[in-house]
Amino acid sequence: MNTFPLALGIRYRQEQRMEDAWAALAEAVALEPQNPATVLAFAQINYETGRPAAQLFRAAQRLAPENLAITRSVALALAAESKADLADRLLAKTLLLHPEWLDGHKALATLRTTSSDPQNFARSYEAACQAQPQNRALRLAWFHTMALTKNWHAARAIIEDGENILGTQKAFALAKIYIASESGEAAADAHMFDAVADIQDVGLDLCHIRHCLRGGRIRQAEAIGLRHINAPSASAFWPYLSLAWRLLGDPRAQWLDNHEEHIRIFDLGFSAPELDTLATTVCSLHTMKAPYLEQSVRGGTQTDRPLFFRNDLAIQKARSRVTAAIAEYIQSLPPYDASHPLLGPPRDQAILFEGSWSVRLTQQGYHACHTHPMGWISSALYVSLPDTTHMGTAPAGWISFGTPPPELGLDLKPYRVIEPIAGRLVLFPSTLWHSTVPFADGERLTIAFDVKRPIAV
Repeated sequence: MNTFPLALGIRYRQEQRMEDAWAALAEAVALEPQNPATVLAFAQINYETGRPAAQLFRAAQRLAPENLAITRSVALALAAESKADLADRLLAKTLLLHPEWLDGHKALATLRTTSSDPQNFARSYEAACQAQPQNRALRLAWFHTMALTKNWHAARAIIEDGENILGTQKAFALAKIYIASESGEAAADAHMFDAVADIQDVGLDLCHIRHCLRGGRIRQAEAIGLRHINAPSASAFWPYLSLAWRLLGDPRAQWLDNHEEHIRIFDLGFSAPELDTLATTVCSLHTMKAPYLEQSVRGGTQTDRPLFFRNDLAIQKARSRVTAAIAEYIQSLPPYDASHPLLGPPRDQAILFEGSWSVRLTQQGYHACHTHPMGWISSALYVSLPDTTHMGTAPAGWISFGTPPPELGLDLKPYRVIEPIAGRLVLFPSTLWHSTVPFADGERLTIAFDVKRPIAV
C-alpha cells in the first residue's frame, strides 16, 4: 500500500494548501481506488474546494456502507449541487432506519431550514422520538434545536413530554432552567441556579453568566467568567467579562477590548471591475433561501463550505490580499501579553483560517449581536453595498462594536460604528461584541472569516 500521496494530501490540507492537497489526493485515489480512507479524503477535498463531490462521496459510501457520516456528506454535497430534494430524501430515508442518528437529524433540520421547509424543519426529531420514546439523547437534541429558534413553548413541551415518559432527570431539570433563564421570564430569580451549583458544565455556566447579567448581578457574573479564563472555554466567556467590567467601571474592560488599537481598517486596493467580478462570483454561491439557525444572519443568507478554499481565481485573489492585511494587523498589535486572548498567542506562525464565508443581506437585514468563540481575529470585507439612497440614514448598514446582546437588557453604548465601503476590510478581536445596523433596502454583500488561533508549540 502506497500511503505517501494520501499522507501528503492530508498534510497539505492541514496547511490549507488546498490545490496541492487536491493534486496529492487525486494521485492517491488513482493508486488506491478501493481504499475507503483515500476515496473519502478525495471526496472531501473536492467538496471543500467547491468542486462536484456527491458522486465521489457515493463511491466512498459503497466502500463503507455502514458509515453514516459518509451518508451525511453525500447529502451535503447533493444540497451544494442544487439537489436539496434528493438530499432531503436521502437523510429522511436513512433516519427511518436509524432514528437515533443525531447528526442526521441535525443535517436534515439545517437543510430544511435553509432550503425547503423552515416552518416544519424539525419534524424528523418528533417522528424519531415517537419511534424511540426512551431515547433521552434524541429528545435533548430536539430540545436544543427548538431552543435555537427561541420557540420556548415547543422546547418546554418536549421536556415535559420527556419527563412524563422517562421521569425526573437532571438533564431535563437543566433544560427547564435554560428555558426560564434565556426566555427572560425568571430574570429576577437570583437563586434559580443554586440547585445545580455542583454541576461543572460550560453550557450551564454560559447560561448562568447571561442570567446574572440580565438580572443585574454583575459581580456574580464576573466570578463565573473568571473561572474560565485559563480553560479551553475561555473564548466563550471573555465577551461576558467585558460586559461585566464595563458595567463595574473596571479598567480591565479597556485592557481586554482596547477598541482604539484592536479594531483596524484596511483598504485592499480592489479596482471597480475586480469588485464587480468578486461580487458576481460570491453572489452565485448564495443558493440557500434562509439563514442557518445558529448564525447571526437576519434577513439574508450565508454560504456553505469554506469560501477561501474554493478553486476560484477571484476568491483566491481576495484571499491573498486578506492574508497580507492580516499579517500587517498581527505585526502592528500591542506588545505580547500572555494573559490576553488577542495578544497572548504566538505571532510567528502561518496564517490559517478557522472559517470563511459570505453573507448576503437584503431589505432590513442585519447581523444580531455576537462574537466568534472559535476564532482569534475576525473580519468584515465589504464586496458590494446599496447606494446611499437605498441604505438609509447613517448608521444604517454600518458595523457596530461593543453593543451587548439586546436580550440582556444592558445599558451600554457601542464603542464604535464603522461605515461599510466596498473594498474595505475591518479586522477585530474575535472576542469583541459586534453587530450590523439594519438598512432600508438593496443588497449588502460581504466576505467574513475567522483567523485560527495559533497554539504555542
